[in-house]
Amino acid sequence: MDRVFKLIQKEQERQNSTIELIASENFVSENVLKAAGSCLTNKYAEGYPGRRYYGGCEVVDELEEYCRQKWQQVFQTDYHVNVQPLSGTHANMTAYAALLRPGDTILSLDLQMGGHISHGLPISMTGRLYNIEHYGLDGRGYIDMGSVEDMAKRTQPKLIIAGASAYSRIIDFERFARIAHENGALLMADIAHIAGLVAAGEHPSPFGHADIITTTTHKTLRGIRSALIFCKPEYAKKVDSALFPGMAGGPHMHTIAAKAVTAEEALTPEFRAYIRRVVENSRAMAAEFTRMGYKVVAGGTDNHMFLLDFTHTHPTITGQMVQQALDSRAITLNKNSVPGEKRSPMQTSGVRIGTAAMTTKGFGKDDFIAVAHRIDEIIASLPCE
Repeated sequence: MDRVFKLIQKEQERQNSTIELIASENFVSENVLKAAGSCLTNKYAEGYPGRRYYGGCEVVDELEEYCRQKWQQVFQTDYHVNVQPLSGTHANMTAYAALLRPGDTILSLDLQMGGHISHGLPISMTGRLYNIEHYGLDGRGYIDMGSVEDMAKRTQPKLIIAGASAYSRIIDFERFARIAHENGALLMADIAHIAGLVAAGEHPSPFGHADIITTTTHKTLRGIRSALIFCKPEYAKKVDSALFPGMAGGPHMHTIAAKAVTAEEALTPEFRAYIRRVVENSRAMAAEFTRMGYKVVAGGTDNHMFLLDFTHTHPTITGQMVQQALDSRAITLNKNSVPGEKRSPMQTSGVRIGTAAMTTKGFGKDDFIAVAHRIDEIIASLPCE
């Protein structure tokens, strides 16, 4: 056991001493950690509140119902919510299982354009089970809504996914819904990255437009590593049965407790102010990179992240080179494919930068601008590929 706790302490020291710019990471509160490490990890509770397959569930029934109610309050919605998914991909696969049959067509954002592997990469389970069609970005780096409309008419998908893993601009959920429903498709919004912004009113909400919505509870929500599924009430039974018994057994009640704490925190004025700072910091940092001559994909950002594309400004530099060089200098980010990518996913021609984590640690615009200059210095020192 000493080895394990020494490694945990080592990781804590790394996190304390590193400038964290990975867009999907954040730092949770002590209360979230306390709930996640509670005695609730001991409790098995297959099923749903009032319909369990184990005894002794009266407390966890109350907890799960409370968690559900809090998340409905966070997003100001009457959508049904299932709080049992274990991760974003688990939530997405459950949504597909609830609404689709193997072989059905899904229309989603191309991975190289900012999509996510669970939205239909050929080697992923989604790509193996469903027929995947992709839309992309226009010349500005924005989602090409004209292409979405044309593709929907041509491919007649059963499901259109509006969501991304590396996209810095506003997503027009209203227009996505109109396109989907005019073509007989359902709309799924994957807001894993922008959920905190939606909750705080800093990004248009998919509620009222999308038929089903998935999200993680970390990233910009700054909570436990887990997920949620929301859906219009008419799909509630399908979603719940797709998750249990379809995609999971007993839910992780300690994680549900931590999700409830995360929801409580997201309902505070302090959280809204935090999200405003995240977006302000992201815009300031992206603008500084542009001023220094870098290409920021889509010309800037409306959320917590942005991509640097080295293809033309630094053609001999790879994303992997930048990631490794920054790692050695206690700055953490991730290599990322860019639109029109020619390199492999392990090399890439760009990097993704996020501001949520260091905003939690108190960084402001001046701090992020200073970090941008430090990154520029490190990139300038790199040898040619």
